[in-house]
Amino acid sequence: MANVAIVGSGFIGRAWAISFARAGHDVRMWDQSPAATGGARDYIAGVLGDPAANDLLRGQAIDAVLGRITVVAELVEALAGAVHIQENTPENLEVKREVFSLIDRLADPQTVIASSTSALLPSKFTDHLQGRYRCLVVHPINPPYLIPAAEVVPAPWTSAETVERTRAFLIDAGHAPLVMQRELDGFIMNRLQGALLEEAFRLVADGYASVEDVDIGIRDGLALRWSFMGPFETIDLNAPGGVRDYVERYQSIYSNIFPQMLRRVDWAGEVMKTVEADRRERLPRESLGERQVWRDRRLMALAAHKKKSDQEYGR
Repeated sequence: MANVAIVGSGFIGRAWAISFARAGHDVRMWDQSPAATGGARDYIAGVLGDPAANDLLRGQAIDAVLGRITVVAELVEALAGAVHIQENTPENLEVKREVFSLIDRLADPQTVIASSTSALLPSKFTDHLQGRYRCLVVHPINPPYLIPAAEVVPAPWTSAETVERTRAFLIDAGHAPLVMQRELDGFIMNRLQGALLEEAFRLVADGYASVEDVDIGIRDGLALRWSFMGPFETIDLNAPGGVRDYVERYQSIYSNIFPQMLRRVDWAGEVMKTVEADRRERLPRESLGERQVWRDRRLMALAAHKKKSDQEYGR
């Protein structure tokens, strides 16, 4: 196995550390804030019990996974000998440029440098680097040790070798990489999620549905099949003759409603009063943390179920 460096020890960095250590890699974590780094390993130790109980540590003991994670005081120590560096600093372009400049100067020339950014295009913070060919984005859905999908987004100058090495590295670590051919605002997952959220806010703002009705439609409807099938496989199976048959039968429905979907609703405008009031009635603000723990445990149960189903039926 290999050495992996985690730069930035917040929630995303800690989650990546679990994922990579579970895969057998030696993980070194560094953060410019001693407070963040100091609590990182204790936080991870407190989290690992639930994945272990759901058989999500690849059959390993908690101590074995935790034993591969080391917190270091100096960035150069974290980067030494690493084959993959995962950067997790704040979503600030200038910060990213400074951090990538430092990492590019200190890291071995062949080390892959990946950013967890969810919004910044890699070309915006790697264009000035001598080693920009080995830089790209690897954007997870948090937490990555429970949700395997991760977007691989190259800059225009990222080498094909870097992209392939990153794809193979992620697969080996148990992830499901989405490899983009080129960069695009929002990448893939945020564009898909954004399209759904735009319509959700529009339906509530225009008085066609309640907040809970929309949630029911996804939670107890579309998401049940989306949890094991993507949209293209879904429509391929929803018509007798497959995807072409589906399009011939149903495209007119969507072409008819598409013009109605071109108007934006300000999420922070009047509709927010309705959305927030509904959510706070169903879940008081002081209970958000408890519900987040519940969410993660449900994700673990789902991940365990999907793992078993994939083994029995294949994907």
